[in-house]
Amino acid sequence: MGTRASGPQPGSGRSGTIAAMGEFPLVAAVLSRLPSAEGVLLGPGDDAAVLAAPDSRVVASVDLLVDGVHFRRDWSSAEDVGHKAAAQNLADVAAMGARPTALLVGLAAPGDLAVDWVLGLADGLAAEAGRVDAAVVGGDVVSSERLVVSVTALGSLDGRAPVTRAGAKPGDVVAVTGRLGWSAAGFAVLSRGFRSPRALVAAHRRPEPPYAQGPRAAAHGATSMIDVSDGLVADLGHLAEASGVRVDVDSAALEVPDLLRDAAAALGRDPQEWLLTGGEDHALAATFPPLLGPPEGWTVVGRVGEGSGVRVDGAVVEGSGGWRHYGR
Repeated sequence: MGTRASGPQPGSGRSGTIAAMGEFPLVAAVLSRLPSAEGVLLGPGDDAAVLAAPDSRVVASVDLLVDGVHFRRDWSSAEDVGHKAAAQNLADVAAMGARPTALLVGLAAPGDLAVDWVLGLADGLAAEAGRVDAAVVGGDVVSSERLVVSVTALGSLDGRAPVTRAGAKPGDVVAVTGRLGWSAAGFAVLSRGFRSPRALVAAHRRPEPPYAQGPRAAAHGATSMIDVSDGLVADLGHLAEASGVRVDVDSAALEVPDLLRDAAAALGRDPQEWLLTGGEDHALAATFPPLLGPPEGWTVVGRVGEGSGVRVDGAVVEGSGGWRHYGR
């Protein structure tokens, strides 16, 4: 790496930097922490992993997390980042109506990054993948001036058709499942220099997507579905555009938990803003035929109509309605 690192020599354990440990001992240390899962025919250690695909189709999704953009190490532990990195990808698979099966992980990191941090990341990834009985089956580690985590999630449709963003029809009801606004509220709390309410801070650090509800909605007859990663209005906008329809949201149908209401009052914010435009909770939004409605665990929050875009209580939402990396 160009400089001699002090401290433990390669392969000596958790302490020290990844430059001191070296690439292959680091990879071996990470792999020792990752369990396998059903359907993994060949796990890490070869040029590629081999997974069973009884459905003959594989759902795949990838996301990047950049230090200082998607997470802050002074706000989140390595385990938190691992949970978050896995969750946002596993939620995308669930939003297709699929069952998550495996993760591939890429890590670009500076040589002075602590080995302990990387092992904590692996622990978080493994724990979140374990929530859906998925395995971490491989990845890559490279040197970089900036810390970047890339995760690819794979899933199985188990014989069902994928539920895309493009199937909503006028007359369908719009429903959501999972938490909305909690991560945004946690971000607002942390941005003010506070660490409580702990539940909101924890929601920002480690989202809890309703993974099982994706396949459940697909089996129930959902016509379209999307992971709420950028904000409810923004993501319903993506769904509306893909389906060629308009989505009308009834804000009164969105329950405001007391915790969000109290935090908003303390920070001088409107909790409805968090519910409508806050992202990274990875709730799911879907549309269902009106006579069918959503399955248990979902809440109807609007309807699909003729036209385009998203309206809340009949009004067009100003701005993007959620997070955009390039602000347009």
